[in-house]
Amino acid sequence: MKQAPRPSRRQRGAALLLAMVVLTLVSTMAAGMVWQQWRAVQVEGAERARTQAAWLLTGALDWGRLILREDARTGGPDSLDEIWATPLQETRLSTFLAQDKAHNADADNGPEAFLSGSIGDAQARFNLRNLVVQGKVVEAQLAVLKRLCEAAQVPAANAELIAAGLLAAWPAAAAADAASAAAGPGNAAAPLAPHSVPQLAWLGVDADSLKRLQDLIVLLPTPTPVNLNTASREVLSAVLDVDAGSAERMVQDRQNKRFDTIEAVRPYIGADTTLDAQQVAVSSRYFEISGRLRLEGRVVEERSLIERRGLDVVQITRERRSVVGAMPGAS
Repeated sequence: MKQAPRPSRRQRGAALLLAMVVLTLVSTMAAGMVWQQWRAVQVEGAERARTQAAWLLTGALDWGRLILREDARTGGPDSLDEIWATPLQETRLSTFLAQDKAHNADADNGPEAFLSGSIGDAQARFNLRNLVVQGKVVEAQLAVLKRLCEAAQVPAANAELIAAGLLAAWPAAAAADAASAAAGPGNAAAPLAPHSVPQLAWLGVDADSLKRLQDLIVLLPTPTPVNLNTASREVLSAVLDVDAGSAERMVQDRQNKRFDTIEAVRPYIGADTTLDAQQVAVSSRYFEISGRLRLEGRVVEERSLIERRGLDVVQITRERRSVVGAMPGAS
């Protein structure tokens, strides 16, 4: 009986190489499967956190609307000593659950979530919507904007730039909307008209000027007066055309007693100054509700523009911004 020939070294090397190739392919496929599974878990976790954050911020928005509705029931002027003007400092949500005995056992089992927020008076700032009335720039309002530019230490030319840009954008957008409605789909898009202060960059205003002006101006859907009880010293000085010292005294004195009527500021501005109820007021319709949620290393910030129509509190706009990987306690 003949003995079977032994494989040569070359054959044994080829077999070993083939085995190594197969092992490499199997390892690569296994690693790919593990990575896909890990990625799916991460995506599912992120989606879950996003959904939870959205619901929590929606609840915070509804709470803010409820506060504004209850404030409307009491009536009277809107000032910074009311409940709606008290901000909510960052608070762990489980502290609210701990007050409920039915959920006390689950208070520490959920994810770490911290909520903060505030309600601000949008009419505490100068409304750029007042600049253009019936297709014309109102010179008195343009003068107010120039004084605000001076207070913010930005070139006064920005006031002319904003006024000219809004004058060109709003009628063009309105005409385009009407033409689009008449022509139906396929009509050319309307020129872009800004709806918020950051969008003034479309008109050519530089980023630094917008940053300096953002606390002094606002762009609301309709013309509005400035609330004398909530406006800053700079806004009061610009709108009433008084010196900074008089505006500062107004800010200090209203902390002790709010202005119940616009005539209450007469001692600060002189008897010859005209007070227009369309330019200044002691109550507000538009408010901004800001919320900030920190959940599992993710920070979600939301800002909503609210209009109060009697006892109806209507959401006008809503913006949300997510910051991934924020450090705990970061503001």
